[in-house]
Amino acid sequence: MRNLTITCPDDCHVHLRDGAVMAAVVGDTARRFARAIVMPNLSPPVVTTAQALKYRERILAALPNTIRFTPLMTLYLTDNTPVEEIAKAKQSGQVFAIKYYPRRATTNSDAGVTDISKVYPVLEAMVEHDLPLSVHGEVSDNADIFDRERLFIDRILEPLLERFRDLRVVFEHISTREAVAFVKSGTDRLAATITPHHLLLNRNALFEGGLQPHHYCHPVIKRETDRRALVEAATSGHPRLFLGTDSAPHARSSKENAFGCAGIYTAHAALELYAEVFEEAGAIDRLEGFAGIYGSAFYGLPRNTDRVTLRKDVWTVPRSLPLGDDVIVPFRAGKACAWRLADG
Repeated sequence: MRNLTITCPDDCHVHLRDGAVMAAVVGDTARRFARAIVMPNLSPPVVTTAQALKYRERILAALPNTIRFTPLMTLYLTDNTPVEEIAKAKQSGQVFAIKYYPRRATTNSDAGVTDISKVYPVLEAMVEHDLPLSVHGEVSDNADIFDRERLFIDRILEPLLERFRDLRVVFEHISTREAVAFVKSGTDRLAATITPHHLLLNRNALFEGGLQPHHYCHPVIKRETDRRALVEAATSGHPRLFLGTDSAPHARSSKENAFGCAGIYTAHAALELYAEVFEEAGAIDRLEGFAGIYGSAFYGLPRNTDRVTLRKDVWTVPRSLPLGDDVIVPFRAGKACAWRLADG
């Protein structure tokens, strides 16, 4: 196969940041995806509907004029989120999920939830208004970093789903075989996103040839057995597993230092990287469902009518991409990618 044309996909989990960083990266996402669920962990975070609508305006203003793209906004859940904010979010028609970060679990999560029981009234309102909960699925205590997703399932997610059976939940960027099994065994109210980097890397990639800060993310890359379980799940055609890049831009100076930030930038080649995974698994015909059908269905969105074409054409990913006075080191910098956008 030399060309692949599919329904224009949605990125159901992306970080666009704000200001100059957003201006530098938003085009990469918009060229590949018709819509994207935009994460709210700015500094300060997006905690109200009014803030989300203003952020949406800034995203649209930063887009290249020739690109059609729809940002789907989210609110950042805190211990103090007012119950009435959920009705405002739903009525806006522009807020599509509420994001739950356990406090200090990842980048810009210091304002996150300290105890899930504190937000039970908000979750009840989300059930009433059928607004999904997007979860960063890791505990944030001193547990082993490779066990934090598994422990989150046992301690937080399973009891939460038992208590709020009608709550729609997206388990973001799953990274373990335990998470795969949990989602597959769940009801139609539970779904999950899978990133390209968790499909392509195992934890050896953090240390090959020395410490590799540009492969550091939350949740961290896991074992090869986990990676294989994720590939099998993503390429299986399961309707509650879909594309979410978790593309997270950080300047090189923020990654290459003693306290490097967690996050991998994949937006520059996200769809192309997924195509590699699906082709290698002999499931390229299932990429369309994973990328452009299952996510929109779970979020209750109409299917995109535009199409996008990838062609089999090896190219070399740039070693860096401009970011104001600094640069981003993109995923697979300086190495080959087997697919490219037909108009890229």
